[in-house]
Amino acid sequence: MTGALIRMVRVGSPAEFGAAAVMLVSYPLMLVAALIPSLGMFAGVAAASYVSDHFLHRRNAYLLNRLSRARAGLTLRFMLRQLLLVLLLARMGVTGDTLGYEAIACFALVATLQAPHSGLLTLLRNRRKLPVVTRNIDLAPLGISDAAPRLLTHRAAEKVQHLDLFAVAGVLVAAETGRGAYGYAGMAVTLGLTLLYILVVAYHLRPGALPPKRDAVLEWFDEWLRAYRPTLVLYFSGTKESTYQINMWLETLEELDERPLLIVREQHTLPGLASTTVPVACVPSAVHLMNMDLASVRVALYPANVGKNIHLLRVPTMKHVFIGHGDSDKVASINPYAKVYDEVWTAGRAGRDRYALADVGVRDDAIVEVGRPQLAPIRPAEAPAADRIPTILYAPTWEGWTDDPGNTSLMLAGENIVRRLLAADPPVRVLYKPHPFTGMVSPLAKAAHERIVAMVEQARTRRAADPRWVRAAAAGQGEREAARAELVRIEAQLERLGRLTDEAADEAQTSRDAVVDPAREAEAARLKEEWNDAYWRSFGWWEHRVVTGDRPRLYDCFNVSHGMVSDISSVVSDFIASGKPYAVTDSAGLGEQEFKRQNTAVRAAVILAPDAASIDELLAAVPDPAADPLRGAREELKEYLLGPDEPASVVRFGEAVRALAEKSERRNLERAV
Repeated sequence: MTGALIRMVRVGSPAEFGAAAVMLVSYPLMLVAALIPSLGMFAGVAAASYVSDHFLHRRNAYLLNRLSRARAGLTLRFMLRQLLLVLLLARMGVTGDTLGYEAIACFALVATLQAPHSGLLTLLRNRRKLPVVTRNIDLAPLGISDAAPRLLTHRAAEKVQHLDLFAVAGVLVAAETGRGAYGYAGMAVTLGLTLLYILVVAYHLRPGALPPKRDAVLEWFDEWLRAYRPTLVLYFSGTKESTYQINMWLETLEELDERPLLIVREQHTLPGLASTTVPVACVPSAVHLMNMDLASVRVALYPANVGKNIHLLRVPTMKHVFIGHGDSDKVASINPYAKVYDEVWTAGRAGRDRYALADVGVRDDAIVEVGRPQLAPIRPAEAPAADRIPTILYAPTWEGWTDDPGNTSLMLAGENIVRRLLAADPPVRVLYKPHPFTGMVSPLAKAAHERIVAMVEQARTRRAADPRWVRAAAAGQGEREAARAELVRIEAQLERLGRLTDEAADEAQTSRDAVVDPAREAEAARLKEEWNDAYWRSFGWWEHRVVTGDRPRLYDCFNVSHGMVSDISSVVSDFIASGKPYAVTDSAGLGEQEFKRQNTAVRAAVILAPDAASIDELLAAVPDPAADPLRGAREELKEYLLGPDEPASVVRFGEAVRALAEKSERRNLERAV
């Protein structure tokens, strides 16, 4: 019952639900207390309304948003409390003297002062915004000062409203004691602090505290572009959840012999952007982007097909390339949008053949096979140690934006897959790493995911109490405790290194300060490797695990696994780089032959029906290569999907960039003649 009510009023916890109930009930109770009149009851209920309102603001409760939409926002709630106080004074006969009139005047003046307070804060925020938000670009010439203190700007409307607490408390004490001095003192404090707040905000609007105006910043940025002369742009637009699509390319950009620039279009991308030494420019305005001096850029890379790509595609002096964010048999890998680019780069021959079969307008001579540079960290297959059990990774993709049953195995097969893996004999360890978008669209997918998490956690608990594993657990207890302590130490160091800017900084100060130190970056990379090693040592090699979040990475899960179950996605193509056995679920019920015909990446896989009955074939192939009839097929498929091992993919990628840059240069010279 409580859970249903919590969902209905859109609060996040029982504590929030309790605070919401107190806040909503407090106003009719204050009305009753004012009408009785009961000063003590009014004071107690008013205090509860202040505390509950403040608590909900600190929790950023969605209920407050709903109240604002229902015209019961912050300002109205505070004015209503003040009005009820005036009603209490009237019922007590206090409004006939000076205190009552001055209380009314005080509350009216406080309400009037909200306008300049709100206006000045809005002006401050707008003037501190930059038309180009940057990372790894020295903004010293712009002379950007520190942001206003967070105490001043964070939840400012709530803070200035709560300043009436002094006046309300003073008037209540005065009404109780009959000594008006308490009321006048409270009102003076409220008015004084409100005026001081406004003056401090105005002080931070002085010319020396503000960045240059928009046109001056844009002019300076064009000068920076002319000095830096970027030759290669990675361009991205997308949701904050899709930031991984560019993060996977950042290390590749750093390895190229080019002058790269990362252009993103939405500011919500920046918090999730992986640490990089590449200069970053976030340009929300299409007009600003299209007016930028990008004459030195010869190649633009696009990891996603989105509408905003047109704002850069219109520039004829550079060549435009779709590189995607994974190589798979999904429909996204044959999007007709791809024909707008000068070239489409695929990992191997399979990508070329997909476009030919799809016949969506992408010319064969526009396709270049460059491999997958990101796969370098994936280690080749190794047999499980003699004294340890194999690890099987279940890494399903998400449900997608459509209702296609072939998108993910979660709903139809996920629980069957995990149940059979958990019951395997000989036993295996299960790692469950779902796609980060899981449950975003489909409640059914979210529910299936939650049930699978519960299954894995329950099996982990049972295994911890199983006598078969108690001896192993006791033997390695000290090492695991040391690894967990090491994780805490490394995470603290990474957090310290990750704090490039003050948490209170606005976008102007963040842009000024967010310049990566190469030595700091190298230390962070070293610590991440240490973290990864400590993570896998922090729990037993027999323990099932749910793996979510940015770390450990998917490829780290590949490296500790001996086999994988997944769906049609780039995860399968990437895993093939390891040469390990894998299974793919035919969630759409096509049948094995048709499923393999339609999906290149599964031609060397064990095909699972929704009941996952064939999973024993995968489990048999993991410990014994001789029992793996698909081993040779996987080696052939690897080259077909990902290209040859030599030269290295990053070398081929760099050569493709240089070749296309030369084409771009020749085109520009011919046009200039």
